[in-house]
Amino acid sequence: MKKLSELFFVCDTCNKKQRPSFDLTNKISDDEATDIDFPIHCNQTMRLTILEVEVEEKFTINTESTEWAIIETLKVYFQKTIGGPEFGENFEVKYQTLMNETEYITDILRMQSLRKNIKPALELILGKEGDIEIPLHLATDIVDRVLHAAKSRLDSLKGAGPTSSGSYPSFDIKYFCKECEVYFEIQPEKKKEILGGDIEIEIPIHHKKPMEIQIEENEKPVLERPEPKPFDFAMGSRIELMNLLSVGVDIGSSTSHLIFSKLKLEREPGFLNMSNRFNIIERNILYEGEIINTPLLDSETIDLEKIVAFCKEEYRKAGYDPEDVNTGAVIVTGETAKKNNAAEIVERLSSESGKFVSATAGPNFEALLAAMGSGATARSLKMQNTILSIDIGGGTSNLAISSKGQVLSTSCINVGGRLLGIDKDFKIWRIDGPTFVVMKELGIDYSVGDIISEEDLLKISKLYAESLIEVMLGETKSSIASALMMTKDLDFSIEIDEIMFCGGVSEYIYGNDGYFGDIGKYISNEIMNHEFDIPIVKPKNMIRATVIGAGSYSLAVSGSTCFYDETIEFPLQNIPILKVNANKDESTTKITEKILIAYQKFDLKEGEDIVGLYFAGAPIIHRDMYLPGFVKAIEKALPKSISENKLVLLLFEHDIGGMVGRTLMKETSIKNNFMSLDELHLEEGDYIDIGEPLHKGQSFPITVKSLAFN
Repeated sequence: MKKLSELFFVCDTCNKKQRPSFDLTNKISDDEATDIDFPIHCNQTMRLTILEVEVEEKFTINTESTEWAIIETLKVYFQKTIGGPEFGENFEVKYQTLMNETEYITDILRMQSLRKNIKPALELILGKEGDIEIPLHLATDIVDRVLHAAKSRLDSLKGAGPTSSGSYPSFDIKYFCKECEVYFEIQPEKKKEILGGDIEIEIPIHHKKPMEIQIEENEKPVLERPEPKPFDFAMGSRIELMNLLSVGVDIGSSTSHLIFSKLKLEREPGFLNMSNRFNIIERNILYEGEIINTPLLDSETIDLEKIVAFCKEEYRKAGYDPEDVNTGAVIVTGETAKKNNAAEIVERLSSESGKFVSATAGPNFEALLAAMGSGATARSLKMQNTILSIDIGGGTSNLAISSKGQVLSTSCINVGGRLLGIDKDFKIWRIDGPTFVVMKELGIDYSVGDIISEEDLLKISKLYAESLIEVMLGETKSSIASALMMTKDLDFSIEIDEIMFCGGVSEYIYGNDGYFGDIGKYISNEIMNHEFDIPIVKPKNMIRATVIGAGSYSLAVSGSTCFYDETIEFPLQNIPILKVNANKDESTTKITEKILIAYQKFDLKEGEDIVGLYFAGAPIIHRDMYLPGFVKAIEKALPKSISENKLVLLLFEHDIGGMVGRTLMKETSIKNNFMSLDELHLEEGDYIDIGEPLHKGQSFPITVKSLAFN
């Protein structure tokens, strides 16, 4: 509470107090005024006096914090999109110079100018033809958000029940003169203008200075409101949500199953989301299907029709049609990826499973999905540590190192429970290739139909387990582990804090029992006989880790500043990524050369093969003198693609896709059949699928994957 002096008419008979209107008070303050009409009450003229009144601290707009939020937000924006501090610093200088050209007596007038000066300040540093759309939106949104918060605060103070225009039982807004510290009434129609958010209203003059508009509490105390933090203004108001139905299908060496998930995406413009991109904020599993043994026609061929029939039945049980599914992934894992018809299976399932369901395969990609689906990656973020996850399936063990929420390294070795199938009488019903390698190392020999001795069974299981542990703990050294490896070793440059097992064999490791007709249980026993120096933690998901990864974690979303030809038919599938290492200061000729080198590196031909040209880092910056040269370098590198009207796909790590697309249209002969997408993190050897545009073409669903069959 604070005390202020206020002008009142007072009735000496009943002690009624009445504030003068603004016009009347203005006349009273004018020494030369003579036509003042004093009100009558209790049949007598009321007297004019100044009284001290206690008022609550006022809810005011903090223009200094708002200005600081605008400057700091754009500094971070320029740092992320352009690199280097100079653009942000230049904006600060230009913006504050424009603001200092005028003296602002009231906060509301200063707020109006804060908004008005953003565009000219941006044009001074980027040029009138520069791409100012995104930074202008970010900055003006901060001002709008502050005003919106003020209006919401007023709305929250409204009393219950109907009220007349400009009248609120729990609070009131009034003019306030800082010189005489007196409040003045505001006419009802004027109150409506102010509460309607009009920041260009005319403010009355008192003592030769514009007055302020303040909130006065009438009946209820004003709730304490913390001082606004500048970054709060940039944390989002126009939040947009989007829900997608996703499917994950895992055709594994031992088993096959699927899940349905709901992915919730949110776009919240603000300081932490500079490009307004959609981010996945929730993943909820809606249905976990039956787990079946992967059906085979023979040792080298999957039974395609049985797999398709199984998936159709699971869709029916879950209550979904393929048309309901927005995204997802089908993955063949382990030994199944080596079968003759593995590629045919994933292609058919992906085409029949939904609008944008990707066909995937590959040991490193499987390791990535398992790390995410098991919960290892999420746990590493929560615990701020580094976790080694090992997904032991029927044909392979996929390893991944997750550190603070990021998968840093992956690897794979041929160690799995179904590599040797036996019944309860130790009769062999299945032998896969890696087991012949292990038996040769041990000097033993068995065929399908033979009865294997328990001693030899334990030897085989032990050698598999030892090879896996060798890979888990460091560099592969033994000849047998090297022979079983499918990929490179893990990168152990970061110390491991915890170990997490997942996959079907992990069910045994964590105490579950059962018989599945293979050596999974024996391998798990050998693993647990080893004394690990690193703590072992339990996963969130075990046998379903990979399928949950495929159904809930395979989707990526591009940035929201894309540019594309609307005649392109989606989905685009199996597009190889060519990484172009172009630096921002390189000549047009040099960039052209690097694009052609990228084609040659993967034995691909310009004009024949459709590829995604990926530019990492920030080679393209907001300089008009450089951007036209960059797009002309692309035109020069792709003459056959342009003449044959092949798809030109440009991909960027940073938020510059829209700007590049517009410049490409303006400066080159490429006028159609091209896309420019941004905010993607890709590597050489990746493939991508691109689905139909989301949210009025502002974003695209993308699956970053690998394709490694046979």
